Amino acid sequence: MDIRPEIQIRSMIKAMIDVVLPAVDAHNKLAQEQSRLIIATLQLIAKRLPIAYRYDRDELERYVALAQELTEEFGPANAGPAATDLQRLAAQGADILKRAQAEPAELEEAIFELRDRVSALVGEVGAVQDTAVKARLRKVILAASKTELDRERALVVDMGFEADPANVPAPIEMQLPMVGQRHSRSGHAGECSIQETKT
Repeated sequence: MDIRPEIQIRSMIKAMIDVVLPAVDAHNKLAQEQSRLIIATLQLIAKRLPIAYRYDRDELERYVALAQELTEEFGPANAGPAATDLQRLAAQGADILKRAQAEPAELEEAIFELRDRVSALVGEVGAVQDTAVKARLRKVILAASKTELDRERALVVDMGFEADPANVPAPIEMQLPMVGQRHSRSGHAGECSIQETKT
């Protein structure tokens, strides 16, 4: 199940147009109006979602520039603690901008390409006769698959698909490293620890 927002939003729009709206009582003007408003809002979200990251980045860039201009013009001598705080936050924002270079679409494309090449390698290694090689491959892939499955189950747990919610893996927020941290392989395939990335 792919729960990427753009796919889910398209599915919801189609369900609203094809199934929900035709079933709404034609004489219930408020329900008709609200259904159309939901469709229009989802369509707007779908249209704007691809540029949401750039929108936020642009806003941060402009606020950093404004903060720098203000602190240069009206520094601590005029504004006291407010200017000091603004200076600190402007420097922090500038650092975030330096690190926020990749577009979300680039991340997604890299994921899809790596998925494809991983599948190709598994197919090629699976074609060899060496059972020891196949056993090693199986171990690595099963470990990676368990991590992926745990993530996906945690991501959709609120949708109620789990037969035993008490047996759900750790919340997705706990499974994902903060940006600026990275996974590092430890002794066994599939075991990861999180380390700070040095900048």
